[in-house]
Amino acid sequence: MSAVSKYARIRPSRLFIALATAAIVALTVVVIVALTVTTYDHTSPRAARSKASGSVAGPVDCRKAKCVALTFDGGPSPTTPGLLDILKRHHLHATFFLQGKGHIDRYPQIVRRIRDEGDEIGNHTWNHKVLTQIDAADARHELSSTQDAIERITGTKPVLMRPPQGRTDRDVARICRELGLAQVLWSVTAKDYETTDSALITQRVLEQTHRDGIILLHDLHKGTVPAVPGILKALERRGYTVVTVSQLLAPAKPRPGMVYRP
Repeated sequence: MSAVSKYARIRPSRLFIALATAAIVALTVVVIVALTVTTYDHTSPRAARSKASGSVAGPVDCRKAKCVALTFDGGPSPTTPGLLDILKRHHLHATFFLQGKGHIDRYPQIVRRIRDEGDEIGNHTWNHKVLTQIDAADARHELSSTQDAIERITGTKPVLMRPPQGRTDRDVARICRELGLAQVLWSVTAKDYETTDSALITQRVLEQTHRDGIILLHDLHKGTVPAVPGILKALERRGYTVVTVSQLLAPAKPRPGMVYRP
């Protein structure tokens, strides 16, 4: 047998092995990425309600009413009392995802007022670190420190949290599940951190709002609180009932670790 014919018989075998190895490697990478990035439990407020039974405690049943949840991140801050005054005048409640350092620790009296006036308090971490970019121990500390601080002031720990920048994964979900926290994302953002134009903030909110949506605003930014009265009046004209996140989910209860996104 010539050397040429011998090489011709060996070459296809080596090529087949190389191709098979490459395919296995590629499939392994796809599986690893899928498991580490995309696999966490999530649902919508409407889906959560549809699976729950029982009556709704309180005056609003979002199975019947055209509801939208109003939420504020990053407080409390010196602007929060003015926002609470607006909500009180309109006889409405919102969900406040509070931040620890420079906020909860600086304005405990505002945290108490949020509780006393019937608004909902959630956890927005201690230092606003992106939880998917730090190790598990640090992520747990970001959340547990905020839980403990809120409990010292109000007597109860939150059952809701909002991950900074909305970044979450299955490791964050596991930590939240262990701490008794459901994760709440949003469907409406005015990007009020990049503008002081209250009219623009109002426009952005109204353009994106739909039934069972969750509005994200930041009461610490200059243009936001002045925009709230106009937003509330416009939502009322359009037939919306403004509620807290827990009211939006009811009769379902927030499930620890679950990601709620409209």
